[in-house]
Amino acid sequence: MAQTKKAKVRNLIIAAMLTALGILIPMIMPAKIIIGPASFTLASHVPVMAAMFFSPLMTAFVALGTTLGFMISIPVPTIWLRALMHLPVMTVGAYVLKKHPELVHQKVKIQIFNFILGIFHAGLETLVVYVFYSLGFANIDQAALLNLLLLIGFGGLVHSIIDFNLALGLCNVLSKAFPIDIFDKAKGFLNKKKVKAEI
Repeated sequence: MAQTKKAKVRNLIIAAMLTALGILIPMIMPAKIIIGPASFTLASHVPVMAAMFFSPLMTAFVALGTTLGFMISIPVPTIWLRALMHLPVMTVGAYVLKKHPELVHQKVKIQIFNFILGIFHAGLETLVVYVFYSLGFANIDQAALLNLLLLIGFGGLVHSIIDFNLALGLCNVLSKAFPIDIFDKAKGFLNKKKVKAEI
């Protein structure tokens, strides 16, 4: 019981640290491209994606924190809405990892998961920008809108895939020294598989 309490406190501290990073990265990261409602900040998804390797609840908490970070640093409503889309996408992704922790040790399958996550991630962000302009919150001609949606869709997919691999690599290294929920569950899964194979 004491261990569970300790783990909860540890995860609360980690959630706070990842949220702080999620707020800071959009504000201080020099590698940033902003074209109207399209913004690409290197590693901006890493805190929320790292949270996916702990729990869905932590992921949701950090997603809200990263949204706040973009609201503080970039005064563009469509960018805020795009950041808010991390809440449903990354939380669902965290549930998938919770159900299938073994994915973190399967190089091909984790990249398939990464690609599918990226499609939903970029797709939802593209959709929210399309709805924003379609409802008349801002004016843009159709050709420019199409180019913008393609930029957000393709650029968002590439950005998502890169940041997920950064988060995966970081958590993989840290899991050797610190307990990370999904990696710990994956070890248990591999050990059970090994025992069954020996039997």
